Amino acid sequence: MTGPGRLLVALDVDGTLVDLDERLSDRVRDAVRAVVDAGHEVVVATGRSLVATLPVLDRLGLTTGYAVVSNGSVTVRLDPDAERGYEVVDVVTFDPTPALELLRSELPAAAFAVEELGTGFRLSGPFPADELVGDISVVPFEELLHEPATRVVVRSTDHSPDDFLQLVDRIGLKGVNYAVGWTAWLDLAPEGVSKASALEQIRGWVGVPAHRTVAVGDGRNDVEMLRWAARSVAMGQAPDEVKEAAGEVTSTVAEDGVAEVLESLLERETMAG
Repeated sequence: MTGPGRLLVALDVDGTLVDLDERLSDRVRDAVRAVVDAGHEVVVATGRSLVATLPVLDRLGLTTGYAVVSNGSVTVRLDPDAERGYEVVDVVTFDPTPALELLRSELPAAAFAVEELGTGFRLSGPFPADELVGDISVVPFEELLHEPATRVVVRSTDHSPDDFLQLVDRIGLKGVNYAVGWTAWLDLAPEGVSKASALEQIRGWVGVPAHRTVAVGDGRNDVEMLRWAARSVAMGQAPDEVKEAAGEVTSTVAEDGVAEVLESLLERETMAG
């Protein structure tokens, strides 16, 4: 299917397609495949790094189209004929130095990570096991500064998500886009960059009208994406502020809520056709 009849369906990964144990149910995978096979544009849009997203794309059987990673800082075009199965088509970077120095002054015991596109992370200190994927190197904090970055992660096991929300509100981070995760995890991206900004660019490339966009997510980094989409759905376990940004709420990830949405899309399209 080509042209205005297609949908662009943007899907978050963690808490949407997979649960905390990385479980991807057969029902969810089959629903994603059915939407793709019907000719629609499915775009995985995640805060994960590229190296952490590729296995999910493989499990879903997505080999063509686009994916948005690093909260919108990196967009790839999937191509089975490419050497690595993808081509990086857009990268947005920023100087993380001011934000890093400010945050370190407030959180001296926190660990900081700067993403290395396609490989892994450079860290100022250890993160909890299995939270970061790829090649990991621990370096002095100063080596994280003054180099263009696509994404920075701040992690503190001594704090809660609410602590982080209050902190960023109090210190007024400038020059970056940020989102607080389910744990005391803070993602920093270039100012003005989000999943939504990357998806809007893809929408133009593939020629899908704005009213034919759909997004499903569960995290605070999905708020812009949910506001961007014509049909926006929050997962059942999402925080209240995420649900408020969406037009509707589906079941939880444990209940395959995203599959419910995708199955309903196909039903609506069949009835409309």
